[in-house]
Amino acid sequence: MPAPVLLAVSHSLTYNPERMPILDANTLEFFSRSPEQTRRVGMRLGALLEPGDVICLQGELGTGKTTLVQGLAQGWGSLDPVSSPTFVLVNLYRRPDAHCLFHLDAYRLESIQEAEELDMDDMLEQGPLVIEWAERLAALLPRERLWVQMTYQDEEHRAMLFNALGGRYSQILVEFRQAVYGVI
Repeated sequence: MPAPVLLAVSHSLTYNPERMPILDANTLEFFSRSPEQTRRVGMRLGALLEPGDVICLQGELGTGKTTLVQGLAQGWGSLDPVSSPTFVLVNLYRRPDAHCLFHLDAYRLESIQEAEELDMDDMLEQGPLVIEWAERLAALLPRERLWVQMTYQDEEHRAMLFNALGGRYSQILVEFRQAVYGVI
């Protein structure tokens, strides 16, 4: 019988992108095993949001975008129920301190002109903005933002790829990584 093989395991709590050659420091991959876990991840991210932040969600129908937003709103401090704004375009979730989180669904927008009429700049002055189907608004989006690509894996499992674009979002990703994994 062969001798057991011993593996050396590093217990460093510092994020080292060289150990993960596929992803860089501005990218984080997370696999959710349930809608509840997707909401909890959203709560961790929502707690980090400030007015002016833009979170872009991309993914096909059924990938958990609204489920993630439910957690974002709760972590941000809203007590309002979260639903998909597909038919109303924008939902508003309030905190007790009167700040607002805006939830925009671009799925039914017919043109960039229609999106411009929503006045995203005004929303950003009042609170964070989360955009489902953000790829439809690419021409209007600020250069700096957090992009979340969501993918269906199977009935309960979803893959999420977080990509920070800009200094503020790189910092959010560092804090988010710490909140989710306990590592920097």
